[in-house]
Amino acid sequence: MNTSTHIKYRFDVAGTGLTVLDRIYTDGDLADEALGGSCGNVLLSLAMLHRNVVPVIMLGDDDEGLRLVAEFVEAGAVVDHIHRKAGTRSPVIAQELDTASGEHGFRFTCPDTDEALPQYEPIGESEVAAAQEVLTQCGVFYADRLSRSILDAMKAARLSGAIVFFEPSDVDQDELFNEALGLVSILKYSIDRLGERLAQLDNNCIRVVTHGAAGLEVHYNHNAVWCSAVDAPAVLDTCGSGDMVSVGMIDWMLSSGLRADDLSATVLLEGVFAGQRLAAENCAFAGARGLFKKCGPGYAREVLAEGPRGYSAATR
Repeated sequence: MNTSTHIKYRFDVAGTGLTVLDRIYTDGDLADEALGGSCGNVLLSLAMLHRNVVPVIMLGDDDEGLRLVAEFVEAGAVVDHIHRKAGTRSPVIAQELDTASGEHGFRFTCPDTDEALPQYEPIGESEVAAAQEVLTQCGVFYADRLSRSILDAMKAARLSGAIVFFEPSDVDQDELFNEALGLVSILKYSIDRLGERLAQLDNNCIRVVTHGAAGLEVHYNHNAVWCSAVDAPAVLDTCGSGDMVSVGMIDWMLSSGLRADDLSATVLLEGVFAGQRLAAENCAFAGARGLFKKCGPGYAREVLAEGPRGYSAATR
């Protein structure tokens, strides 16, 4: 690939979306609290891999928000565009892990009191306006939620040449979603959640469709490549597996110096394999970033750097 004309961006990754405090209950007992949410997991992991990461998110002006900001600071992320709104509580999700089965559940009420936990709030117009310098100088823009303001952020990034990586968990705003599809470079989603809704999707973006433990498909120009899952060394917790695939893909694109115009399913496969390896290794540890916590980002980098030997892809 000719990289002589690739743009040097000031920021590697800017992103917005679900960033929460995860309260992790293991076998019924509160065992840990940590930053979570797909956006939070992806951005924090990339920062730990020494990527120049800028979260553009909204949190509350509370202890939970302070803790989340501190995790980003510790990882080396740029936190100038983490906004803490007075009078607002930072979002919290309770996660319940059964270590015997490896099953992982989520709930939005406190397991101890049954009270509703604070919910996610997207960035608004003022936050997008304040982040224009970042949005127009990033190599990759990541989002896992959609709102009118997030769509504006996507536009700013895409028009400046960034790869827009969109990973929705749901589609409940057809008009906004259809607009977003015109900006997205990579659309990644679960077959279980959105497969039926997006089965007949016809646009020019690359679609990465995950099939859980079986593997994933990469769709482009009416062709599909099946990538079998990588065998995990052990399975303690599958939470965060999808996020690790995204981390591997984005990290590989950054290392390769890719622009949006360079993308194709074939080009992206090596990044997909890297993400699958990272996801498989992460299953051996509790928590969405258990591998990073227990083995360190240096080990995660080694996993990403391994060649694609032993992993299979087949054109469909």
